[in-house]
Amino acid sequence: MPHVLETGFEAIDSENPNGSPMIRGYNIIGGQLEPASDGSTFESKNPAILADCLGVFPLSTKDDVHKALKSAKSAFPGWSSTPAPTRGQIIGNMGRLLMEHKDDLVRLETREIGKTLKESAGEIQEAIDTCLFFQSEGRRLYGQTVNSELPDKELFTYRRPLGVCGIINACNFPSAVPFWKMIPAIMCGNTCVWKSPQDSPLLSFALARIMHEAGLPDGVVNLIHGKGSGAGQHLVDAVDEGMVNKISFTGSTSVGKMIGEICGRNLVSCSLELGGKNPLVIMPSANLENAVEGAYWAGFGTAGQRCTSLGNLIVHEDIYEDFMERFMEKVRSTKIGDSMSNDDVLYGPMLSEKYALDFLDGLEMCESSGARRIYGEGRITT
Repeated sequence: MPHVLETGFEAIDSENPNGSPMIRGYNIIGGQLEPASDGSTFESKNPAILADCLGVFPLSTKDDVHKALKSAKSAFPGWSSTPAPTRGQIIGNMGRLLMEHKDDLVRLETREIGKTLKESAGEIQEAIDTCLFFQSEGRRLYGQTVNSELPDKELFTYRRPLGVCGIINACNFPSAVPFWKMIPAIMCGNTCVWKSPQDSPLLSFALARIMHEAGLPDGVVNLIHGKGSGAGQHLVDAVDEGMVNKISFTGSTSVGKMIGEICGRNLVSCSLELGGKNPLVIMPSANLENAVEGAYWAGFGTAGQRCTSLGNLIVHEDIYEDFMERFMEKVRSTKIGDSMSNDDVLYGPMLSEKYALDFLDGLEMCESSGARRIYGEGRITT
């Protein structure tokens, strides 16, 4: 298979309703474009227009994951011995390339996961800012010196890279979060195997290509696609096999517990960003206008799919009527839809049909538990 920089995106004949291209995606292992070892694939679809298929991607096997891990291990000695300012310069190149391609990446993210164009633009900018910040860290990768109470004794520390890092991120923030994870890791001389979210493989593929265009050596970041229960599980299981030196995971609490147990028994460090429950309490002393705006955005921004999205709104009885009148006025005015074709959309589609069905199940559970629906007619599209 060709090197990632030797060819452009490979288009596939399609009948997408909006005329958008359909791409054949690959894993990127050691800089090479690789299909799944058994040839299996899956599709990425636009959640706003399910007939719009963005591309076909490898459903990675255990062999594929192990190949990526071996590539990362092979690249580690060379990358970790590269001077930190040089590593920082490559990361700065990534930031500048992201700026150059920002508009295209914003539209791609919105098309693939349904996030509004405004939110996608903010997220891509976060990835850019991460690169520009850590470019400078290449010249500030300091250790410490400590004065000793004993003569003829010195205390000092060096920062040393760990080795191979497994990166698993969720699809609700498919550009900023993996960069928060990978950019500091590679800045410090580590290498990575990045398991892309199943619902945003094309964006991940585009971002990984940009990392290579910036001058990142082959094998420093290896991209694998697939299911969390497949490629993701194989990556975590590799901790038991001594092939992974750190795991960084964003996702559900239940999966995070499993990862923590596996890492713990192997004395491998893990970074876990898990689901949250976020109540908002509104007291009479609050600025009501700010409280309404805050509750509205927290509840409905990103279609309520942030780990920090509002879960429970608790309003003091003395201001309940006034607050709810203002709050529901905003709720009723909410523009829902596809921001690729409609202006001023706040609430886009769910990330995928699975998330939409989970959301409807949650509503049913609330109502069966005695909750009263005060607004909404259920699913608005089929």
